[in-house]
This record gives sequence, C-alpha cells and structure tokens, in this order.
Amino acid sequence: MSIVERMDEFSESQPEQPGSNSPEMTVSELAGALKRTVEENYAFVRVRGELGRVVLAKSGHLYFDIKDEGATLNTIMWKGSAAKLPFKPEEGLEVVAEGRLSTYPGRSNYQMIAERMRPAGVGALMQLLEERKKKLAAEGLFAMERKKPIPFLPAVIGVVTSPTGAVIRDILHRVRDRFPVRVIIWPALVQGERAAAEVEAGIRGFNALAPGGAIPRPDVIIVARGGGSIEDLWPFNEERVVRAVADSVIPLISAVGHETDTTLIDFVSDRRAPTPTGAAEMALPVRTELMAQVEMLGGRMTRRLTGTLEKRKLQLQSAAGRLPKADALLAKARQRLDVASQRFGGSLSRMIARKRARFDQAGGGLRPAALRREIAGKRGEVVRVAARLQPAMERRLRRLREALTGQARVLNSVSYERVLARGFALVTRGDGGLVRSAGALADGDALRLKFADGERDAVAGARGVVKPVSSPGGDAGQAPGGPESGPEEKHRPRIRKRVRGEDDQGNLF
Repeated sequence: MSIVERMDEFSESQPEQPGSNSPEMTVSELAGALKRTVEENYAFVRVRGELGRVVLAKSGHLYFDIKDEGATLNTIMWKGSAAKLPFKPEEGLEVVAEGRLSTYPGRSNYQMIAERMRPAGVGALMQLLEERKKKLAAEGLFAMERKKPIPFLPAVIGVVTSPTGAVIRDILHRVRDRFPVRVIIWPALVQGERAAAEVEAGIRGFNALAPGGAIPRPDVIIVARGGGSIEDLWPFNEERVVRAVADSVIPLISAVGHETDTTLIDFVSDRRAPTPTGAAEMALPVRTELMAQVEMLGGRMTRRLTGTLEKRKLQLQSAAGRLPKADALLAKARQRLDVASQRFGGSLSRMIARKRARFDQAGGGLRPAALRREIAGKRGEVVRVAARLQPAMERRLRRLREALTGQARVLNSVSYERVLARGFALVTRGDGGLVRSAGALADGDALRLKFADGERDAVAGARGVVKPVSSPGGDAGQAPGGPESGPEEKHRPRIRKRVRGEDDQGNLF
C-alpha cells in the first residue's frame, strides 16, 4: 500500500472539518505512515557507492555514509553485522551494501540499515591492499633486519590453520617423511569474518606459552591455508594479523595460498613458503639425507684418522731405528753402579767400627757404682735444701693465716647483722626490694621487717607509720619470746617514727 492510499484511508476515517477538504494528522502519525511505507516498499536494497564519513561507536555499531556524485545515504550497521565484516571500512573505499531502508522520525530523514557489505570489485580490494602495504612498510614492519633465522632442527612445530582441511594433512605427511618431530595445531578459521581474529589469536597464543610448560612452546610457527581468491585470502591482509606476525618472538613461516598468491603476512614473516608443503620442507631437513651425510662424514673421518695413525707409526719406527740399543745406553751406568757398590761396602764397615768404638767409650762412663755415688751426693743436697725450706714455708703460712683472720674481723664488723643485733631492723618490700625512705612508701604497701632474731610482715600506714601484721605461719614471723611471752603488742618491734626534716634510714652497709 502506497503512502497516498494510506492517506486516503486515513481521510475516510476522519470526519470532515468545516471549511476543509483534507484530514488533519499529527506529526507522529505522519512520520509513522512514512516509516511503514518506506520499510514495506524498500525491505531489501543493494546500493553501490563510495564510503564517506565512517564512525565506529563505543557500542560497536558502525555509522557511515554511502555517496556518489549527486546524493548521500546515511547508513547504519549494527554491532553484530559490523563484527562480521571481512575488511575494515575506510573512507574513499567503493563498496556494495545490502540491507533495507528506514526512517528516523526524530530528524525527519531516511537511512539504510545495512546487513552486509563488501568492497566493490577486485580493483577496490587491490587499491586498499596497496594502501595498507605502503602504510605498514613505512612503519618498518617489512625490513629485512627484523627477520629471524629459522632453527635448523626444531623440536616442536606450531601450525595455525584449519584442523579439517587438506593443508594440515599435507604438512603432517611431509613432516613424517622428512624428520618426525612434534607438531602442535592451533585450530583457526582461515576464511570468513572471524578468520583474522582466530589467526591472530593463534600466533599470539603460541608466543604466550611458557618454555618448559605443560604444552611445549614451538621453535617455529607455520601459518598456512590453501589457495583461493583475493576475497578468500583477505583475512591474511588484515592489519591485526600482520602486526601479530611482526610481534612474534618465535620465527614464523607464512604459507598462504599457492606460489602466485601474495598476502601482507608474506612480507612481514621471517620466511615465505610457496605452499604449505614447502613450509614443512623449510622447517625441517630430510632425516635420511642427514643420516647419509653423517655416515659420509664419519667415513671420511675414519679414513683420515687411519691415514694419520699409519703415518705416525712409520715416523715412530724410523726414529726408533736411529736410537742406540738399550744395553749400550745402560752399560756405563751399570759399571758405575758396580764400582760404587764395592766402595760403599768398605766405607760402611769402617763407619760402623767407628760408631761402635764411640759407643763403647761412652758406655764405659756409665758403670753402676759410679752412678750410685752420684745419686748419693745429690740426695744429700736435696735433704739440705728441704731442711732450709720447711721453716720458711711455716712462716709464710702463719703470715697468711693472720691476714685472713684480720680480714674476717673487718668483714664481721661491717656486717648488717651486727647492726640488727643493736636493735635496728631491715625493711624490704614484698618483692624483696630494699626500702630506703618513708617517702618511697604508700599507704597499704606490704612490707617485710627483718630483725636479728627473725622476720615479721607489716603494712605501711598513714604518715609513714608501719603497722605490723601477724605472720601466716612459722616461728620466723613471731616476736622474740614466742607466743607464751604475752600479747602480741608486748613483743612488737619498736618502729621509729619519721620526724619531719630527719634523713632517711640510709644504707646499713
């Protein structure tokens, strides 16, 4: 139904107003009618044009313009559709967009809701590829000095590719033929909207593996897929994939497409293989060829060593022929030894005779009678010395005994126990600390009074008065005379009151 038919239907349902032959509509009613008309009549459109303003909102929605020489079409691509784009929309790129038309009543304009979009033809893709190539080359990502050498014999190979395609089967078959090593596959789509993200994740994932971990870190990475059109190979031209290859610490071999196919990761990778099978050949030597080479080198080494030994043997035999015989070399030495032996025998006999004579001469002076006379003479001398030493020792001991007695008397005279015997008392706290002044006490402090004949407990009272208390047990706490001597007050020790201005008790020592 067209907008005119909808307006006629609306006019029939509205009563005619005096002085007017057309119905009245609100702005919202008119906008709604226009929106329904546009969406029903343009539910699917395909538009070709050049991208103008391109804005990716934080929400993930993509806002852009499609324009030509005479008009501009506002276009929206929602987040889900924008995430599936196999290329990055850029201003100036010619595209073909598919979707539907709608209106935006808030601004009284119409717009396109795009669901799919692709570059308009191979020429546009090649232009975009060339511009991106120049940009990345200007950053130095394709420089030769950045490229890393491929290890001669890697223990582990990491492959980023589809696990179900023929590519991985070709790589595994060639690895088994050349040099069987461990191959780890990182599954990834190699075509479509999500291919670039999964290939990037595979490259960065292999680099993130820790050496010596549960999953071994590859020594070399192969990124591979079979041939196809430029649209099929486009994920390997994405900037995110190229930068992941550039950031790879592990050496990387690109094997995308056939020999005539070229993608951007071929320029940034460390080696470029014409085919996936060629990548396996670059990564590994041929085991049988290595074995043959080792065997050949071993044979050459054996022959060289054998020839050297034979040559040295002939040289040794020639030198030995020019040497004199062993008997001739030792004849003079043997003769000198015989002469020396004869001389040594006579000299040894004479030396023994001289030593025996000296020994007999020395032993003659050691007769027992002479030894006893000498001991008797020494004994008399010892007795005389001992007779003189005895009185001296006694005088020395007497002087030391008298000095010790004098020191004991002095020590006894300054003993605090003699002071206690004269009627004084030693005041200590409950913890054994000495009390030197009444000012150091507070009311209620527990005290211990030591007299010459015993000890009593006491409590400090007001004005420094010490109040004795009964001992909890034992005779040591009773006053002299025992409990039979009368009331406790009768035998209580006299405590001298502290007079104002008077010095404290002081040190009894």
